[in-house]
Amino acid sequence: AFERPGSRTMNPDPHSAVILNLSVPRFFNLLEAERSLPEVERLVRGLIASKREYEDVDHELAGIAQRIALAGGMIPPRDHAALLRRRKAAATRSLKAAFERAEEIGCQLKDLDTGLVDFPTLYRDEEVYLCWQLGEAGITFWHPIAEGFRGRRPIDSEFLDNHHGENQRGSRE
Repeated sequence: AFERPGSRTMNPDPHSAVILNLSVPRFFNLLEAERSLPEVERLVRGLIASKREYEDVDHELAGIAQRIALAGGMIPPRDHAALLRRRKAAATRSLKAAFERAEEIGCQLKDLDTGLVDFPTLYRDEEVYLCWQLGEAGITFWHPIAEGFRGRRPIDSEFLDNHHGENQRGSRE
């Protein structure tokens, strides 16, 4: 199972040696989010490809298992199945690495099928999201957290004058 970027993992045992993921949300201004877009776009495209590879291989492995069951047993194609399992493991590693990198950047991957990504920001001192979707030339929308994608609004001068990242206020960047 993959943890969603920005999630908080609690450890109830203070004596445990487990390293915790206590990520604190990063707040971007528009310029910071825009600067991260080339890497974020590469990550999203890689995630989509890895997800497709994982699903294709998983489907093929399920087909092999179904054929064996329908035939009432047979000699499984061990070499081919082993190759498929290695491809599935590689896709899993790629997915995990890309999710971890997105978490390091501070963006939130909302929908891999559409390539939807949010960047937390502050607007009038309330957390909202700068919103970008694969295929868009830049970040031109924002939305309140509760409204999601359907609540996307164009970034205008009023938004620019009243949004900020972690260390600035009213920055038009």
